[in-house]
Amino acid sequence: MFTPRVAVASLSGEADAAWARAAAPHVGCAFLGGVSLDGPTREAARRLVARDRTEFLPDDPVAFVDDQLHALADSPIEPAVNVRTTTLGSLREAAGVCAAHDAVVEVNAHCRQAEMCEVGAGEALLRDTDRLCEQVAAASAFATTSVKVRTEVEGVDLPALARALERAGADWIHVDAMDSEAVVGEVREACDLSLVANNGVRDRATVREYLEYGADAVSVGRPSDDPRVLRRVREAVDEWFADREVRA
Repeated sequence: MFTPRVAVASLSGEADAAWARAAAPHVGCAFLGGVSLDGPTREAARRLVARDRTEFLPDDPVAFVDDQLHALADSPIEPAVNVRTTTLGSLREAAGVCAAHDAVVEVNAHCRQAEMCEVGAGEALLRDTDRLCEQVAAASAFATTSVKVRTEVEGVDLPALARALERAGADWIHVDAMDSEAVVGEVREACDLSLVANNGVRDRATVREYLEYGADAVSVGRPSDDPRVLRRVREAVDEWFADREVRA
C-alpha cells in the first residue's frame, strides 16, 4: 500500500491533478474525482450542477481521466480515480486507462445525492450487492480496484458486503465511517482488503482511533486542501507506525 499511509479523498468537482499536487508533500495517495462516466450518471451530475453543486462534466470523461493521470506522471503520490457509472463498458474503459498509468480505479458506492441514487449509482449500489460486485469484477480485470462505501445505510451489512467485494476482486475498501467509527473494526475482521478509513480525520486522536480499529491508512476529505491539517495527520500517522515498529 501507499506510503505515507495518508490519502486525500475526492471532493466532487474539485479533486483534480492540481489539487493532488498541492497535497503531495503530505500524502501517499490522492483519490481524484468523482467522475461520472456514462449517460445516466452524467445527466445526474448535470442535475446536481443545476442546484449549485460542483461536478466534473468534461465532454469525454475517459479522456479527462487520462489527462489528469498524465498530469501526475512525475508525482510521487499514488493516484486513484473515483468513478460513478451504471454501465460496465464505460467502467472497463476507465479502468484500462487507470491501469496504463499504474493508478487505482475506485468504484463509487458512496454518493448519497438523490439524483445519483435514482439512476442506480453511488449509494444505491450498496443495496444491490450483485450489481456492485459486477462493477468490481469488471474493474479489477484491468486495474487495482478500490470501493468507496459508507456506514449507516439502512439494511446494509457492511462487513458482509466487504467479504463479497473481496471475492469479486476488490483490492481496497475505502470506508466513510460517518458516526459509526467502530464499523471500521468490524470490516477489518471480516476481510483482508486494504482498508482506508475516512470521515473526521483531522488530528492525532482521530488518526489513532481509526488505526486502532485496524485501518491500514486514513484519508482526509473536506480539509484536504488545508496543509495544516494534512501536516498534522501525516505526523500522527508516522508516529503511529513508528511506535509499532519499536514494539515489534
